[in-house]
Amino acid sequence: MSEFAFEVALCALLERERDEIIARQLGASVHGRRIMDIICVEPGPAFEKRAAITPHEIPEAAIESRAGVGQARYYRNCFDMHPDRARSVAERAIEIGFFERVRRGSRLYVRQTARYPDDWFGKLVGIENKPDLAVPGDLELQLRKDVSLGVFDEVILATESYVTGAHLNRIPEEVGVWRFRPETGGLEVIREPTPLDPAASGVDIVDAYTGRTDMQVATAAEKARLRRRMAERAYGKGWRSFSLPACVHGAARTVAGAEGIPYCEWKDSVVNPTDECGPACPGYEPAEPPEVDVEAVRDSRTPWVAKPKGPRTQSGLDRFL
Repeated sequence: MSEFAFEVALCALLERERDEIIARQLGASVHGRRIMDIICVEPGPAFEKRAAITPHEIPEAAIESRAGVGQARYYRNCFDMHPDRARSVAERAIEIGFFERVRRGSRLYVRQTARYPDDWFGKLVGIENKPDLAVPGDLELQLRKDVSLGVFDEVILATESYVTGAHLNRIPEEVGVWRFRPETGGLEVIREPTPLDPAASGVDIVDAYTGRTDMQVATAAEKARLRRRMAERAYGKGWRSFSLPACVHGAARTVAGAEGIPYCEWKDSVVNPTDECGPACPGYEPAEPPEVDVEAVRDSRTPWVAKPKGPRTQSGLDRFL
């Protein structure tokens, strides 16, 4: 089974079993380069307030801007960046419903439609997928990066392989281990993860060479910003960041109750259309992709809200509660 098929099957199972936001393929480093395969975001006390604002990712620059929910401000005064970039961020925030546009003459003024709730998410769990532990790769280094930085509350390795003591000895002891069988949906916990400390500073392993490792300290504040950025990306993106096969052999399968998984009847397997479908495939015959309302599926299975009613209540000419 391909790593893509393994990954989406595990996402589908987690979505069914955990009342959390599940996402895949997100950046998880402050100074270096690290992509985490799966991220689970536990809802926090203010989750409903965040869900009421927008179904989309809120730009970090908009969250950190000086635009508030009270008096509208000239958009340039809300950001410390080039005016063109500030305009772009403001327009995107307006488009997704986080900012409201206020026109005063030829100038654009903005204000938040609601205060951003910093405590909308709780625990973050990072899951690295390695279906076949016999395949060479940088697994040990990747997991050392995760533990050293400590931006996740827990880190887990998911595999389809039989896990031996030698395997366990080669990865950091803080990393939990799951054995997952995609065909049956069976998941066995081989080792529980040891909680990390996201509130403390960490060490970001930027690069590792023979005889040398480049590292950089990540402050607690930098880690907090990364956690918020990951949570926002996860909320807006989810794990269905794939298309369906535009081929006569393309189909949408249901896995662990999740509809809309890309499937090829010619190959008789789950496929990643971006990498596996197209003229290079001997069985390819162009056709319209299957129709699946993936937003409706996600909305019905997760805490994410596809069409929020909105957080705003006007109480005066220039003030919102």
